Amino acid sequence: MFFSAAIAQNKKPLPAYLEVAPAINSINMVMVHDVISPPVAARYYAYAMLGAYQIVSQNNPKVPALASFIKVFSAEKINLPTKNYDYRIASIYCILETGKNMLPSGVSLQDDEDLYVAQLKKNKISPTTIDLSIAVAQQVSAQIINFSKTDHYNQLSAKLRYTPKKGDGYWYPTPPAYLDAVEPNWKILRPMVIDSNTEFKPIAPVKFSKDTTSAFFKQAKEVYDVSKKPTQEQLHIAAFWDCNPFAVTTSGHMSIGFKKISPGGHWMNIAALAVKKLNLDFDQSIQTVTLESVTLMDVFISCWDEKYRSNRIRPETYINRYIDINWKPFLQTPPFPEYTSGHAVVSNSSAEMLTYLLGDHFAYTDDTEIPYGVEPRSFTSFNQAAAEATISRLYGGIHYRDSIEEGNKEGRDVAQNIIEKIKKAGIEPFRK
Repeated sequence: MFFSAAIAQNKKPLPAYLEVAPAINSINMVMVHDVISPPVAARYYAYAMLGAYQIVSQNNPKVPALASFIKVFSAEKINLPTKNYDYRIASIYCILETGKNMLPSGVSLQDDEDLYVAQLKKNKISPTTIDLSIAVAQQVSAQIINFSKTDHYNQLSAKLRYTPKKGDGYWYPTPPAYLDAVEPNWKILRPMVIDSNTEFKPIAPVKFSKDTTSAFFKQAKEVYDVSKKPTQEQLHIAAFWDCNPFAVTTSGHMSIGFKKISPGGHWMNIAALAVKKLNLDFDQSIQTVTLESVTLMDVFISCWDEKYRSNRIRPETYINRYIDINWKPFLQTPPFPEYTSGHAVVSNSSAEMLTYLLGDHFAYTDDTEIPYGVEPRSFTSFNQAAAEATISRLYGGIHYRDSIEEGNKEGRDVAQNIIEKIKKAGIEPFRK
């Protein structure tokens, strides 16, 4: 066993310059600015965290190497300084450095790196330690970026532009902007831990039908009925978990875009706030947030594979055609097929992973949405949060019930597969 089942509490909290949350927030802000789509955001989070984990594992032999659960991972072991070097500073800086060199507007993270160095100097960290730590971060970040170039992401741009399928039951762009489909070829990406994009293929969705007595019509009618008399609590829940990276509002001839954090970014924030509240040591904090990010990348690959296989019509399109031509959902419909629900898949996989690492009885207040005008919400566990996130999509008018229920299962299955593999690698719970 590599870790005790009991959490390794610090005698005092980590200093602010060693907290992972500020670095994650810096990455978040660039992604919001760049309007990074949910699956792409998950990929960036994973690679941004791999370097930090790599540095921790090279410093602490009790931390399993990335290659022990990411079977395709390879990187040369770098020669670390023997003195005047802080691997923790290198790890935090590496998150920023990788984001700087991978994100479209990543150059803006140079300001965050400069502010971080200023923070280190304010905490009386020696210039030599800062310089040596940054040098290590840059070397490891370069290795991670080279590794990222082998996952087939660069092949996406060569794919033909997506054309919606013809047929009544298939997805079609939705108002008000009628945006093109998001990442229809995402299934070609190489996963981090799971074996393939099709490994956790859900059961077929409820069969499309216009018949008012059919199961499909009843699902659409449920969405419609909930939207007609929603409770205030249902509206609060829908708004809190909206996480639409780019919503468009029209006023006359003018269109206004509103940018928000992605679903994966929301759960990265939850992971970062959890490790701080639990007062985990630095190594455990980096492991927790890294494993969350890796889970996000893989579960999005699985989810997007199903979305463009079933290619199912959204409630907004169906209800406008067959129930009420003037109906609008409370939330803006995202630009990709309906089944399975991304929120269901992502939230349940995240809850499974965080519950395994940090325990099932963890109460916390989630303030992720404050910058977007939504008040914090409190939860008694990660699973409670996941359950609320998933049903929020029905309240918001953008998912049918079977998409949510099967998405819940898909997310849990992906996470359990990853958990079994990290168990074999030697990563045990930090808290039961």
